[in-house]
Amino acid sequence: MGEPKLTSEAFGHGEQIPRRHSCEGEDLSPPLAWSGLPEGTRSVALICDDPDAPSGTFTHWVAWGLDPAAGGLAEGETAPAEGRGGFGTASYRGPCPPPGQGPHRYFFRLFALDAVPGVKPGAGRDELEGALEGHVLESAELVGTYER
Repeated sequence: MGEPKLTSEAFGHGEQIPRRHSCEGEDLSPPLAWSGLPEGTRSVALICDDPDAPSGTFTHWVAWGLDPAAGGLAEGETAPAEGRGGFGTASYRGPCPPPGQGPHRYFFRLFALDAVPGVKPGAGRDELEGALEGHVLESAELVGTYER
C-alpha cells in the first residue's frame, strides 16, 4: 500500500491554510483525505497543533475513532470522538495566532491504529496520546501555515 498520506483539497503541504478554516473565518475544519493506510488499521486518530505558539505547542484539534475506510473527513465534519484542545472546547478550532508574529505552522498528524482508543469524548490530548502508545502502525503529516 505504500506510505500513508494525509492531504487536503483546501491547501497543499507547506501552503497557507485558507481564512475560512481560521478564527478569522468560519473556523471550519479543512477537508482531509487519507490513503495508503497499512493493513490491520482498525481506526484513525488526528491531532492538529501549532508548535510556534508563544506559550509552547498549542493543540487545535484532537480526534479519534475515525473509520479508516472513510478515506477522510469533509470540511467542517466532526469526528466520532473529539477531545479538548488549547481553547478548552472538544472540537476543531482553527489557526488564531497573535497578530504580527508572522506565519505559524500547523501540523495535522494522522495516526493509523491497530485498535480503537478507549478514551471518552472530551478527553485531553495527553490522555489520547497515552492510549495511542503501542497502537500506532504508521503516521502521516500535513503542514499548513497561517498568520494574522
